Amino acid sequence: MEMTKFFMMVVFLGTIMLWIMMPTLTYKNKWQPYMRLKFGASTYFGATGTTLFMYMSPMILVACLGCVYLHFKKRKSPHHIDRETKRGVWSALRKPMLVKGPLGIVSLTEIMFLAMFVALLLWSFITYLRNKFATITPHSAAAEGQSLWQAKLESAALRIGVIGNICLAFLFLPVARGSSLLPAVGLTSESSIKYHIWLGHMVIAIFTAHGLCYIIYWVSMHEISQMLMWDTKDISNLAGEISLVAGLVMWATTYPAIRRRFFEVFFYTHYLYIVFMLFFLFHVGISYSFISFPGFYIFLVDRFLRFLQSRDNIRLLSARILPSDTIELTFSKTPRLVYSPTSILFVNIPSISKLQWHPFTITSSSNLEAEKLSVVIKSEGKWSTKLYQMLSSSSSDKIERLAVSVEGPYGPASTDFFRHEALVMVSGGSGITPFISVIRDVIATSQTQKCKIPKITLICAFKNSSEISMLDLVLPLSGLHTDLSSDINIKIEAFITREKEARSSDAATEQIKTLWFKPSLSDQPISSILGPNSWLWLCGILSSSFLIFMIIIGLITRYYIYPIDHNTYKIYSWTSETIIYILVISVSIMATSSAAMFLNKNKYVENKQVQNVDIPSSTTSCGYNSMREIESSPQESLVQSTTLHYGERPNLTKLLLEVEGSSVGVLVCGPKKMRQQVAKICSSGLAKNLHFESISFSW
Repeated sequence: MEMTKFFMMVVFLGTIMLWIMMPTLTYKNKWQPYMRLKFGASTYFGATGTTLFMYMSPMILVACLGCVYLHFKKRKSPHHIDRETKRGVWSALRKPMLVKGPLGIVSLTEIMFLAMFVALLLWSFITYLRNKFATITPHSAAAEGQSLWQAKLESAALRIGVIGNICLAFLFLPVARGSSLLPAVGLTSESSIKYHIWLGHMVIAIFTAHGLCYIIYWVSMHEISQMLMWDTKDISNLAGEISLVAGLVMWATTYPAIRRRFFEVFFYTHYLYIVFMLFFLFHVGISYSFISFPGFYIFLVDRFLRFLQSRDNIRLLSARILPSDTIELTFSKTPRLVYSPTSILFVNIPSISKLQWHPFTITSSSNLEAEKLSVVIKSEGKWSTKLYQMLSSSSSDKIERLAVSVEGPYGPASTDFFRHEALVMVSGGSGITPFISVIRDVIATSQTQKCKIPKITLICAFKNSSEISMLDLVLPLSGLHTDLSSDINIKIEAFITREKEARSSDAATEQIKTLWFKPSLSDQPISSILGPNSWLWLCGILSSSFLIFMIIIGLITRYYIYPIDHNTYKIYSWTSETIIYILVISVSIMATSSAAMFLNKNKYVENKQVQNVDIPSSTTSCGYNSMREIESSPQESLVQSTTLHYGERPNLTKLLLEVEGSSVGVLVCGPKKMRQQVAKICSSGLAKNLHFESISFSW
């Protein structure tokens, strides 16, 4: 397993080395001619072979090796505990370094990698300019009909675009939710969204500067008509402008004020990434684009697999409606589907919106509830408000079935919460939902494995006492038959900030309404068809789709493009070649992904038939709506472990410093100020035993 990871890092660092050397004269005069002679003279791939083999292939190999590594890692004990290996230097690197600012909460490790990435951009730009400007003289500029400053401006504009390609190469990797690259290095798609945001700002800023420099140059040269030029044998200016405009529209809707108030606008305009990438390929040509295309290829594979998964209607079992405008949806799942705490699930309800997908934290534990998966939805935006109104209305009793599709689950490949002697989880409002899955997973581990269980302290802040009902979700409806205190050591500090005393008995006894649904025979349980539960299948899809693409494109080039172009790259249309490559890539990905999905689905046919036979009796006994309180020994034990504080906010500094243990893991999910405060306390040095867990819960 370690050998696989080592080889994966060697290949990745080799690709980075190519990026570092690319602007140098050594690369231009020695490396590039050798690579073109070795890979770019083939009659099967032509000039495209150089970038295809030197930049595209290594990253696909890295992704495949990541799948193999995660497959073997998954076979190890999921709760293997090593309390010593992750302390010391590594613990210091994970501590928050910046708490406030445009970058959010950033660790020392993230700052180091960001600094190295910016250094790569600066190195490339400065080296390109230094080498090119050395060849620009008044005489050479005059020979091209330019003044000296115009020649240098044109050269700088071109190199700015080249720098943007470096950012573009990494832009899509953080949003490839099911990719192996993120979990292989301990990241999740959710925690990596901020990297996508950083890279997005860089890409648009650099490409905008690239475009503006060229416009200034064309105006100065009285060649403004160049803006409308679509050259099929060279760079297409018009295609680049269309790509840039699409990127600017996407970028404009990402600002928090627009994204939060007009989420639909943000959501739908982000589909312009298709226009952005398509016309980028037309702009630079397929040969050069393969330098920055691997990340997008991995994203395309992931996106099509998610599309296939989202076509199924999922079996929705029940909905619990809480007084706090909150709903818990419980789905059926196959026992083979295993996920880690803090995982998320994307949910689509066609009756509300056929296109919108929203991420919600999974509150259930696959170790505690083998055949059920639950998510909690707080009524905050338009989509969630419509869902709550639909299920909480007086006519909701008539709803027998609710059509739902899902994507996921997505989450960390593994969690290391058990390495701590104590866990402190700080939440605000609906921010408690990620920690419900953590608590349930701890309970499941305490019942099935003989290992030391960390003490749990849950600090939760609510605006109103009605939101206390969210604590009822900490324990599942079924599955616990013993006293909770015998399983784990848990303490809950609940703060109701806007009420100074407990509400009257009538108001305080608001009960939870449970709706039971009658699934259709065509509804399926959420299954581990592809993704984190089948890394080898993902490896097979990546490798086979890329291999099929290379075989088909090799034959097309050899027997169709080469007889026309003869590897000159000046006769056959760049636009036509780009379209051919796009079609072959799409067909390869769609064919291999669909075949893998079909082969995997056959494994669940027998299981599905058995469950379908049981549906009539199940829906007959459970096909009713009930208003009831949960009364059980575990629930009573949970109430005894809870302390309510009215009319005050939690003193986080005092509460965190009071927690005992040589290693205390601290997680936080809530408002921005709360996250910043907790991160500041953990990084202040007031207590060396506090370890801030850098997990993001906000999209």
